[in-house]
Amino acid sequence: MNYNNLQNIQNALNLGVKNKKIVGASCLVFHDGKERGFWHSGFADVENKKEFSRDTIIRLYSMSKPVTSVAAMILIERGILDFTDEVSQYIPEFADLTVCKDGKIQKSSRPLLIQDLLNMTSGYTYGGNEDEGQKQTSALLWELNQSVLEKNDISTLEVAKRLAKIPVSFEPGTDYQYGLSADIMGAVIEVASGMKYSEFLKKEIFEPLGMNDTGFFVPQEKQNRLAKVYSRYDLSLFTSCNLGIQDKMDVEPAFESGGAGLVSTIDDYMKFCIMLVSKGIYNGKRILQEKTVEYLSRAKLRDNLQKCFDNKMEHLAGYSYANFMRVCVDSGKCASMAAQNNEFGWDGWLGPFMAIDLENKLAFVYFQQMTDTGFSYVSRRCKNIIYSSLLN
Repeated sequence: MNYNNLQNIQNALNLGVKNKKIVGASCLVFHDGKERGFWHSGFADVENKKEFSRDTIIRLYSMSKPVTSVAAMILIERGILDFTDEVSQYIPEFADLTVCKDGKIQKSSRPLLIQDLLNMTSGYTYGGNEDEGQKQTSALLWELNQSVLEKNDISTLEVAKRLAKIPVSFEPGTDYQYGLSADIMGAVIEVASGMKYSEFLKKEIFEPLGMNDTGFFVPQEKQNRLAKVYSRYDLSLFTSCNLGIQDKMDVEPAFESGGAGLVSTIDDYMKFCIMLVSKGIYNGKRILQEKTVEYLSRAKLRDNLQKCFDNKMEHLAGYSYANFMRVCVDSGKCASMAAQNNEFGWDGWLGPFMAIDLENKLAFVYFQQMTDTGFSYVSRRCKNIIYSSLLN
């Protein structure tokens, strides 16, 4: 790798701040067994002039999903879960699954499976107005937002049970739709493991990796390290709840969202990524088996579902989706540089981004806190710089 070229990451971050695409961000690159650089620009807290730093804590939102994927893989490796298990085996309420079809609500023709959750082919959405299921999902999410501000009394398992009573937008396994599948998966992991979801993650992932600043809330003594959130549209301060996630993150939540609930630092999350790029091991501690990590880099949707994914996720041309992550299947079609197929990872609503490349022994993590961004202006530039720096 041309490590000198990586210094252009600083230029990309500075440009993003200058052009008011971000208020602040950081990026960390790991390659061939070593950290190759950390860069930051702008502020994590504009009002108090606090810069983005290595110990800045951010809300991961959907970058929680890769963690939930690894948690599921741990149980699959142990024979506790299987891809073809019916979700109702763990949460009986899903035995009566219904589906919106032809303007009516009907009983689903086939059960919801674990693989439907992992591949976002369950029929569960993030709400909307297109069918009754989406409307009821929107109502549940609104209730969750109110709950975290008031009673904080709707648990992870209760959310899943409530979702089981909502009709899905299509028969499981027949279409792709990004949505609340990972939140149901978190509840399944609770039941299958016999542990609260946060306790399972702490025991099996966070403690072995030394991810001491990662969890579902930020205790009082760490609150001064929590980044603030800003609107991508006018850079104003954003303090609302979203997807049942409280902005202040200062209360241990009853609902531990497997799809969006975690907070972390860039160093903590890089430990998770190093474990993956090292094929399941970190500092001598094995989290996943080698073949499991290789599977994560190769898994993809079936051809008919890939067409659905391509139609709905045009910004991810060249990718497929499996196990709550994108997987590169045709690098020539990507809207950013990817050295070859099988790079995998995900991003989040507030703009954090992660990528794992087993063949190039590369992992990188990008952090920001801007609403409705995902893989965007600055993270795309950082990825292009990183991949253009790889040597043949």
